[in-house]
Amino acid sequence: MDSSIAQGPDDNIPAPGQQFAQFGAGCFWGVELAFQRVSGVTKTEVGYSQGLLHNPSYEDVCSGTTNHSEVVRVQYDPKECSYETLLDVFWARHDPTTLNRQCLPPYILFTDGCITPFILFCHKLVPRIAKPVTFWDTLPNANFPLVLRLWSGIYYYHTEQEKAARESLEQQQKKLNRKIVTEILPAKKFYKAEEYHQQYLEKGGRFGFKQSTSKGCNDPIRCYG
Repeated sequence: MDSSIAQGPDDNIPAPGQQFAQFGAGCFWGVELAFQRVSGVTKTEVGYSQGLLHNPSYEDVCSGTTNHSEVVRVQYDPKECSYETLLDVFWARHDPTTLNRQCLPPYILFTDGCITPFILFCHKLVPRIAKPVTFWDTLPNANFPLVLRLWSGIYYYHTEQEKAARESLEQQQKKLNRKIVTEILPAKKFYKAEEYHQQYLEKGGRFGFKQSTSKGCNDPIRCYG
C-alpha cells in the first residue's frame, strides 16, 4: 500500500482563532465525550491516524493491517482552553501504562477462529457469515492478536504542543509506579471515522441512553452507552 499520503501531515485547517489537538486514549467514543465537556472545546471528531492506508474504513482499521490508531481530533479556542487543560483530560481518561489495551470494545469470536469488534457485526460490515460462539466485554489476556490499535498517544501540531506534552508526561510519570507507554509524535493525516461513530455517546450509544455533553459535566462516562 502507498503510505505517503497517510503518513503526511494533517492538512485540515481549524476555524479562525482555533487550534487542533489530537489524542489517542483507547476506544474513541468515551474519549470524545470527555473532550466535548471541556469549556473552550468548540468541535470534536473521531477518526483514524498514524496508519499506512489512505482513506481507511473502520473495517480496514479493524483488520489489523493498516496500523491506524483510533484518535480524537479536538478543536479548541486557546483563549478559553489551554493545551495543558486538554492534556489533563487525556491523562485522566485512561491508563497510560497499558500498551494497546485501552477500553477495548466488545468482540465476537467466530467459529473460524477470527475475532471482530461487536460494532462491526451490528452494522453488518463483516463480509462472511459465521456463527458467533463466544462474547467478551474485554480481552485483557488475549493470546491472539488484537485487531484494533488502541494506543495511548499524543499527536502534536507544533513545537509548543510537543514541549507541553513531553513536560506533562514527565510530571505524570512521577505519580506512577509503572512506565508510561504513551507515544508522542507529530500529528499525521486525520481520516474522519464513519458518521455513526461521531458523537456516539451523545447520540445514545449502543443502548440508546444519551450522555450529557454540557461543559463541566462530571457524570460518569459509560463507554458503550
